[in-house]
Amino acid sequence: MSRTYEDLVAEASAVSVDGWDFSWLDGRATEERPSWGYQRIMSERLAVSSAALDVQTGGGEVLAGAPVLPAVMAATESWPPNVTVATRLLRPRGVVVVADPDEPPLPFADGAFDLVVSRHPVTVWWDEIARVLEPGGTYLSQQVGAASMFGLVEHFLGPLPQESYRARHPDDAVRDAEAAGLEVVDLRSETLRTEFFDVGAVVYYLRKVIWMVPGFTAEGYEERLRALHDVIEREGSFVAHSTRFLIDARRR
Repeated sequence: MSRTYEDLVAEASAVSVDGWDFSWLDGRATEERPSWGYQRIMSERLAVSSAALDVQTGGGEVLAGAPVLPAVMAATESWPPNVTVATRLLRPRGVVVVADPDEPPLPFADGAFDLVVSRHPVTVWWDEIARVLEPGGTYLSQQVGAASMFGLVEHFLGPLPQESYRARHPDDAVRDAEAAGLEVVDLRSETLRTEFFDVGAVVYYLRKVIWMVPGFTAEGYEERLRALHDVIEREGSFVAHSTRFLIDARRR
């Protein structure tokens, strides 16, 4: 017997969304992963680095998945609940987690790192990335691409301005990286299928990824949530598509 709308929404509204662990969605939503395997590439780079920085580490879960960390390892995070989670997870491995407002400047000296990594940064301050890298140092990042999850966002907000479809385009990342003095040595992009199997999964996702539908609450979007619940009941799932790109750049 399927669960009621009220039950699903109440459950998803009560669960903690601290950190960047999405395991609560296991069995309730699926998301294709990029073929390049960011975790593997990041881990390989960290294993041969002497000093590295993870920018916008979230709850530290991705960085914690690296089997070997360099002798000097730092991470930044702006959201206070995530700072707490990341510190608890990463400090036992010798990682210094710095509470940072995600605005220039990064709280590190020029040329402090030979490697900077970042998975799904909200913003990228390219000049700062270049500044904290030593000459020949590299920046490896998996980022959210253009029009990612717009099928879900527009269900709640309606049609977005056409210029929104251009934001986060990988070509713009290349331009900005080069303008900051970095040489892009690899760029890959993919479109990936995401599927939600109950409305509670959507509520949890939007509570956690807060920039998708700013100010989202289940009460404020009840009408659109009920419509989405009806789609899932009728079709078995709600499908949207995310975009991701991998950028690998070296400081000249």
